[in-house]
Amino acid sequence: MAINTKAVVYGFIVSLLIGLIGGAVIPGTDMTVPILGWGFAGIVAGLVAGYVAGGSVGNGAIHGGLATVIGALVLLVAVSFAGALFGGLVPAFGLLTVGVTVLVIYAIPGAIGGAIGSWGKNRRTKPTARPAA
Repeated sequence: MAINTKAVVYGFIVSLLIGLIGGAVIPGTDMTVPILGWGFAGIVAGLVAGYVAGGSVGNGAIHGGLATVIGALVLLVAVSFAGALFGGLVPAFGLLTVGVTVLVIYAIPGAIGGAIGSWGKNRRTKPTARPAA
């Protein structure tokens, strides 16, 4: 099975945008949107990746999980780098270690969303009647 890079990139972009929107609604304040959590971001990013990838439900699940994990990995590296710069090396290493473990959990809603997205793309009704002459 070949990985559809376009589907993974679209899912990654959606995951990143939802993560940024959910993280800071008003910059400089502590206001956030709690409903835009990792589960919601994973399902929506997985839906996009699975829909673009199409194919079987398993194909959509793989693409959705991959897009979500790549999005979470990029954010984890950025946060760990910022933690190493401003908080010290030991806390940043702890964050990186826990973050790598949590990546597996992030793949679950992405895979569910990807499976639903590819299922929805393939579930189009076919015309049963003949065209009018």
